[in-house]
Amino acid sequence: MSPAADRLAQLLGHFLPGPLPVRIRAWDGSQAGPADAPLVTLRSPAALRRLLWQPGELGLAEAYVTGDLDVEGDLADALSRAGRTVRDRPATRPRPTGMAAGAALAVRLGVAWPPPRRPDGRARLTGPLHSASRDRAAISHHYDLSNAFYALLLDESMAYSCAYWTRPDDPAYTLADAQRDKLDLICRKLGLRPGDRLLDVGCGWGSLTVHAAREHKVHVTAVTLSHAQRDFVAERAAREGVDDLVDVRLRHWRHLDGGGYDAAAAVEMGEHVGDAEYPAFAATLYNALRPEGRLLIQQMSRGAHAPGGGAFIETYIAPDMHMRPVGRTVDLLEDAGLEVRSTESLREHYTATIDAWRATLEDRWGDVEGLVGETTGRVWRLYLAGASLAFAERRMGVDQILAVRPTREGTSAMPATPAAWYTAQSPA
Repeated sequence: MSPAADRLAQLLGHFLPGPLPVRIRAWDGSQAGPADAPLVTLRSPAALRRLLWQPGELGLAEAYVTGDLDVEGDLADALSRAGRTVRDRPATRPRPTGMAAGAALAVRLGVAWPPPRRPDGRARLTGPLHSASRDRAAISHHYDLSNAFYALLLDESMAYSCAYWTRPDDPAYTLADAQRDKLDLICRKLGLRPGDRLLDVGCGWGSLTVHAAREHKVHVTAVTLSHAQRDFVAERAAREGVDDLVDVRLRHWRHLDGGGYDAAAAVEMGEHVGDAEYPAFAATLYNALRPEGRLLIQQMSRGAHAPGGGAFIETYIAPDMHMRPVGRTVDLLEDAGLEVRSTESLREHYTATIDAWRATLEDRWGDVEGLVGETTGRVWRLYLAGASLAFAERRMGVDQILAVRPTREGTSAMPATPAAWYTAQSPA
């Protein structure tokens, strides 16, 4: 009988034109494929069985997170090289005869068995899309994984969003520095002054909330759907001596009450709102602001011809997430009555941020396994590698959008130029 790798190469040849995009090492130790291509190890026939029963991205992802399939070297680089190889080839569809031959080869390889058990960690949501209860479950699936896990992965600010790398070539400049620079930039764009009222929608672990209260002496109403985050932010505000300035609430954005805020922010929360719901979200933010109050949205976007998300992300990481090109978000904000004054792309900054998280994940892999287990650790390894690649290749972006609620007469109280936003001067 020929080596398993040769039969695998023959099987894949029925579905992929041209040479294999990767080098394969099969469970019997045999190898096939280009010598200079990324090396993919199939540890057992179960890896192929997963692809047979669930072709495409999700089958590949589950083969990886279970350990049935592994990749040698940097995962993001391997995904990039293999993806380019496939994309550069003309698209073809398997012929019926190829499908039949492939099925026969699968039987001979011993992979035509009942479907393998799916790994733990899939999101299981019920109820109407973007109802308050379903949104709460979606947020809990991702953000309530473990405060200790996020404390391990993130910097000390616990900022789980794109940082702002002002000195990327300085070896002494860290992720913590870049996150502080991002928080400073947001506060300057919002023009925060002592005594102002800030609404932080989707406050996460309180990085912006605490920074704004501590550094700018503003009163912050912080809103989250995560019980773990709500408790963490309240304890953090007390620990850092700003609990008199911070009011953290467990609440859906639809149920925000009151208004007259001088400023509002939603940092990478809008992706969870939903497409049909976004006009109401924008209107809620408009109504929360006083005239001349400013809004800062930092939000992920997708390329005009890119799908955003994907089956793996939506199943294991961020269910019900929705992204759109940045221009469409700008339209929705302006439809709500806001005036958009500035947009700034941070796409390359997110690649650097995610790569910093990836480095921490690998450096502290033993701690990761101890906290969340190997399967969840591999989910995050694959998630971060794929996300880094998506931003680097411009399939996804992230943008800061600054808007203002103008007065009835059209005044905005915005500065004549944005120069002060990019310096350490007092905000304007």
